[in-house]
Amino acid sequence: MKQITLVCLLFAAITFANTKDNKRPNIIFFLVDDLGYMDLGCYGSNFYETPNIDKLANEGIRFTNGYEAAPRCVSSRKSIMAGQYPFRPELQNLTAEHVTLAEALHENGYGTFFTGKWHLAHNEAEMPENQGFDVNVGGCHYGSPPTYWYPYGKGNKKPVPGLEGGKEGEYLTDRLTDETIKYMASQVKNNPNQPFLAYVSHYGVHTPLEGKPEYVKKYRAKLKTMEFSGPAFKNELTGVTKLHQDNAVYAAMIQSIDDSLGKLRASLETLGIADNTIIILTSDNGGLSTTEIGSKRAMATSNKPLKTGKGWLYEGGIRLPLIVYGPDFKGNRVEDTPVVGVDYYPTLLNMAKAPLKPEQHKDGVSFYPLLECKSFKRAPIIWDYDFAKIGTGNPSMAAVRDGDFKLVELKHTKTYELYNVKKDVGENDDLSAQYPDKVKEMKKMLFDFRTSIGISQEVTNKKFQATNKRLYKKMKESKQ
Repeated sequence: MKQITLVCLLFAAITFANTKDNKRPNIIFFLVDDLGYMDLGCYGSNFYETPNIDKLANEGIRFTNGYEAAPRCVSSRKSIMAGQYPFRPELQNLTAEHVTLAEALHENGYGTFFTGKWHLAHNEAEMPENQGFDVNVGGCHYGSPPTYWYPYGKGNKKPVPGLEGGKEGEYLTDRLTDETIKYMASQVKNNPNQPFLAYVSHYGVHTPLEGKPEYVKKYRAKLKTMEFSGPAFKNELTGVTKLHQDNAVYAAMIQSIDDSLGKLRASLETLGIADNTIIILTSDNGGLSTTEIGSKRAMATSNKPLKTGKGWLYEGGIRLPLIVYGPDFKGNRVEDTPVVGVDYYPTLLNMAKAPLKPEQHKDGVSFYPLLECKSFKRAPIIWDYDFAKIGTGNPSMAAVRDGDFKLVELKHTKTYELYNVKKDVGENDDLSAQYPDKVKEMKKMLFDFRTSIGISQEVTNKKFQATNKRLYKKMKESKQ
């Protein structure tokens, strides 16, 4: 407690010293695809090596209860852009009716740059350049690249559009990094007084799993020096979960992501803008660690001790790395307060000294006060996710996080589980029978919110209903 107080006092002194300079900061939003909570050294991995990201955490604020609004990419990404829960009926797609985060910053004088995975476009009007970004490099409807090697096409899969002009041997993560540096250099040269948002949305570490050969070789050698205890896989409800971090190719991809951050930070120093640039690093959902029972699909990583992974509303699917760094936020702090993806919209507006848009980011609450060592409180976090999927083995679920407690609703069976995720991060000890009043209270929160936005309490999609039946049938068969 004394250490935190000292950090906050130092922060206050720095803030006071900087009040004379009201220059608005540049913002880099560094989004990694499918990066799990345990996939970084600073979050506990002893296999993956992430020295640049670890350095960012040491110099900034590392959140231990950072969440996304959904356990899969499309839903979580549109919630970041809109500041709304993705299960709201009005947010089925990003449309002209929504003022995106990029549009809000652009309205307030920011240059806006996007590169990498967009995955939100069903038509031209929904592309990044029509959603508030001045520049779009490589953002389209693709959810993953056909390959990570130039020209980023493979077989009958067309290359990622907007990334022409590369050279043989070019790796996608490096290309997106170089495009970002090119944009920042152009801003410094041509628009030195205009702050910018660089939204660096890496395709990595999503499948296909392809890493640089020299890094793959390095991690295969490292694996030979490691020993693993306990089973490699575990059945969890309707899925089977990977429990060991032992994929050398995935490790190589993470190292390339780490290289990207290191190169970007070095370029900020070279360009002379490091002292006026905020960096937010996070993921769009949990690591790919769970699939359908009986499936032979290879999993990328392990989120252990968190339960399950991508696609699920247990902690492994929604609790993510989140690091915020800025010249005024230094202090090697760990922040345990829960925040969620819808909160980025108002938080970035606060960072940019821009007015909030509560009618747009209606579910988001700015956690900027936390960065200033001030008090912060938000309403309970709510998830509703009917999207049952065979590939990740997840049934339809919903959840509520209120303080230390989390209620999980298994929608197909209409059953409920209650966990104290502060004491039991692995969600191993179901407290629903012990605290029936708490279950009742949190069920009411969930039901009332659904009613308030006009969505059903049931799973109405027939495809998801059929998938739920299949998943539960396989679960029962596995126990016989």
